[in-house]
Amino acid sequence: MVVSTGITIVIGLFGGLGLFLLGIQMLADGLQKAAGERMRRILELFTSKPLKAVLTGAAVTALLQSSSTTTVMIVGFVNSGLMTLTQAVGTIMGANIGTTITAQIVSFNIYSLAYPLIALGALFYYFSKKKMKRYGGMGILGFGLLLLGLSTMSTSVSPVREYEPFLQLLVTIGDRPILGILAGALFTAVVQSSSATTGLVIAFSWQGILSLPAGLALIVGANLGTCITVVLASLNSPVTAKRAALSHVLFNLAGVILYLVFRRPFTSLILMTGGTVARQIANAHTLFNVLATLITFPLLPTFVKLVTAIVPGDQAVLEVKPKFLDDRLIHTPGALISAQKEALRMGTLAVDMVEQAVLAFVEGEIDHLHEIEQREEVVNSLETAITSYLAKANQHSMNENEAREIVNLMHIVNDIERMADHAINIAELADVRTTGKHELSEAARDDLQKMFGEVDRISRAVLEALGDRDVEKATCLIGEDDKVDDLEKRYRCNHIERLNQGLCRPDVGVLFLDAVSNLERVADHAHNIAEAVADLAFSK
Repeated sequence: MVVSTGITIVIGLFGGLGLFLLGIQMLADGLQKAAGERMRRILELFTSKPLKAVLTGAAVTALLQSSSTTTVMIVGFVNSGLMTLTQAVGTIMGANIGTTITAQIVSFNIYSLAYPLIALGALFYYFSKKKMKRYGGMGILGFGLLLLGLSTMSTSVSPVREYEPFLQLLVTIGDRPILGILAGALFTAVVQSSSATTGLVIAFSWQGILSLPAGLALIVGANLGTCITVVLASLNSPVTAKRAALSHVLFNLAGVILYLVFRRPFTSLILMTGGTVARQIANAHTLFNVLATLITFPLLPTFVKLVTAIVPGDQAVLEVKPKFLDDRLIHTPGALISAQKEALRMGTLAVDMVEQAVLAFVEGEIDHLHEIEQREEVVNSLETAITSYLAKANQHSMNENEAREIVNLMHIVNDIERMADHAINIAELADVRTTGKHELSEAARDDLQKMFGEVDRISRAVLEALGDRDVEKATCLIGEDDKVDDLEKRYRCNHIERLNQGLCRPDVGVLFLDAVSNLERVADHAHNIAEAVADLAFSK
């Protein structure tokens, strides 16, 4: 009978946890799809000052329902030069506060809303034709599943109230907080969700099984365990990413130390808030992160210096913001020269992306694919900035030649962005090839490297013509992509021959042909740029 009850408890507990995690994921996905890009823009624009960074981090994380998602975005922004490490640490502090909103909501006994929310969410998610309504439905459905999961966990553990050894274990955790902190950190690291740990703690507390001291230790440990996602993501990342991840760990570790030192007065403070144990735990989760931020915030500069000292090294950070665009020149012909220089910088990034992607595909080295993705963010940002700058310049009085240059520069910028897109395509093919352990034949490697060599030669020559404002050189490069077209046809025939001879596997062949096709498209865009440069009326 005891064994049967134990199995029922375990099944109910983990089944409820599964529903809870699914609900959290759907809620986060719905909110991110509805507002994710806006959240990225908010993070970019409103983190200039440390205090703003804290408030923005809290607000964005409360909306995205995931401190890990916010922190991963922050690491990307630091790598791309959109954020300094100081801004990143402030935003991470805020993210820890924002993630407590889930616990605050579910600590109220609103489980009876689970099924109505699931029904309403499913209605919008499956039957609405508008994307935003579907995303909203996904979020509502996720929240309903989250509540259902909590209700299932809470109901399933009720028999544990009669099991003395387990109750004694929870008492021990309350008396020895380090055990609770370690347990909370370990569980959170495994499920990679501090909200799941907090939800489980609240489910136990609703049944009167978990005391406040034990619950506090577990949620403090959850704060530490949530760092694992970012730490794992940063292992093969640049110095800047490692520093941002370490700052997350050190900040949460500092919070653990502060809790251990001030545990008794903090517990007394939480008891003063009244309410159920579930409400007290939710309040403690929020107050703990707020107090940890208030105490460590004045030490932010010292904290950043410490992180930099622990992870030494110079890391070249990609400059996302334009270097050459000057609004003071917007009404002069100098604006076109500024745009041309920025386009050249953008083009160099795109061509370097192609080189990195092909190297990853041929050699199977995918550790640095994140660098290609970061470069794409820069290229996309520069495309928007240059196009906007040229549009402003066009509003001012321009002669016929200058107006033509603006149009050509816009075409050049668009083609460069498309080259970067093809680099991303090749990088994704490299990831599929390597993770799927699809081996290229030596002949296929040679063909790809030869084709890339020709594409790279043409692309860099075109950029050189753009940089030198060399119309004659650009004119000579028009039609060079025909050589790449010939290579593509020849290598496709070579590939078919290898397939017929059994020298190449069909699954690898599809990847090879896609890579060749993307390289051919890069050459086409280089041809378009050459035509645009040849038509530029640059003054010499």
